[in-house]
Amino acid sequence: MKKIFTTILIVSCLVGCTKFDDIAKDGSSVNPTRSSLIVAASYKELGDLIDDAGWWFWAQEVSSDEVVFPTRLTDWDDGGKWRMLHTHTWTNDVDAVNSMWSHLYDGVNECNRALEELVLRGQSEETNATTSELKVLRAFYYYLLLDNYGDIPLITSFSDAPAQPFKATRREIYDFIVNDIETNLNLIPLTGQKYSVAKGMAFTLLAKLYINQEAYFGTSDYVKAEAYCDSVIDMGLYSLDLGSVTSAFSATNDNASENIFTIPFDENNFQGFRLHMRTLHYLHDATFKMTVGPWNGFAVVEDHFNSYVDVDKRKEDWFLVGQQVDADGKDLFDETAGAKLVITPSIPKLILDASNTSEEIRMSGARVSKYEVEEGATVNLNNDFPLFRYADVLLMKAECAVRNGAAGAGDSYISEIRDRANAGPTSGFTLDDILAERGRELFCEGHRRQDLIRFGKFDDAWWEKSVSGPERETFPIPQWAINANPNLGL
Repeated sequence: MKKIFTTILIVSCLVGCTKFDDIAKDGSSVNPTRSSLIVAASYKELGDLIDDAGWWFWAQEVSSDEVVFPTRLTDWDDGGKWRMLHTHTWTNDVDAVNSMWSHLYDGVNECNRALEELVLRGQSEETNATTSELKVLRAFYYYLLLDNYGDIPLITSFSDAPAQPFKATRREIYDFIVNDIETNLNLIPLTGQKYSVAKGMAFTLLAKLYINQEAYFGTSDYVKAEAYCDSVIDMGLYSLDLGSVTSAFSATNDNASENIFTIPFDENNFQGFRLHMRTLHYLHDATFKMTVGPWNGFAVVEDHFNSYVDVDKRKEDWFLVGQQVDADGKDLFDETAGAKLVITPSIPKLILDASNTSEEIRMSGARVSKYEVEEGATVNLNNDFPLFRYADVLLMKAECAVRNGAAGAGDSYISEIRDRANAGPTSGFTLDDILAERGRELFCEGHRRQDLIRFGKFDDAWWEKSVSGPERETFPIPQWAINANPNLGL
């Protein structure tokens, strides 16, 4: 990947000193006077969201019906922090709640800092365009905050930020960021790097906001949501790779045709994507000639795995089940279990203990291979992570068509996705059908929690989870934040 990162030390008003990386895209020379370089720290904060530094990704996935971190005897209990997400029994003092809050506000803070620096540079075509870019990026961070926490502080300055801000309502945050995006659309570039703000990203963000409006406030605007999906589609810049269900997730997906907005991970220069380490069995290092041993952690909930028909290409390419082999095709043997390494989709229970066999403890649950693991992979992957993808836009378009019309109104958009996957015909799809298809197509991309909430299913019971209450549809503000600012507890 042609990404050059130069580390610069700055001061963050929320968490003290942090490091960020100035990005010279495509190997171009770095000119530190260019206003575009000011935004680098604001983008860098996205890199913490996908693993346990910022926890956003895991909070969306593990709280859903897709993936699970079973306790494997002495492994992966970790004080119950994974289990609490799955069973919806978290408190306001667990890692996911604490870290997601601080890292999302780090992103807001960096955007505010950069916006103030641009004001000092004065008006110009370049600074005006960069200002618009930053406001849309800040809106993205606020979108994640309002989606996960509801009522939150609205902070729009860096140097004059209040020490103990009060919360704004979710509606106030929503209206603010929708206005910021819509009023800055004209200055957002039509195209750009996949990991920077461009019109496709802004249109998709607006579609996300409008499609979730009813879940947030009880009043819907699916007409606007559909219109912004149309805006993305009509650009003609994005398309499905009809020959592959894996290209958008490959280690060389920098310019994948269906990726709209990504995080540009790099195993050396921009680390933080370690999904393979958390899902692959200990012995899978031999499969991929890895330089390190994986950790044998999370797996796919069996009901979700079984939601794919057997001929679905996604089931074949995105999961590891059955007899596992090394790079030369030789069967792997788990010496600790005393058996061949055969991964089974079934997981006997959430806490696998001494009453379970060694094979059950070590081999239960389909593993995730949706994101390519290169030969010789290290702890960190090279794959760029797709925050927004064209398949999601097509599925949102289909959903809006049904909500604004009737069952089957979105079939033509869904069929593009299902035909590519060889998943069978699409006919008369209802909202329930669309939710199921979103689960299959967007698996492990950070959308499932939000989707289940929007479709009214998040509080339902599923495997090893009882019915939960609507209060679980947002996370609580961390206790440490309330201790520092009692206004957040009001």
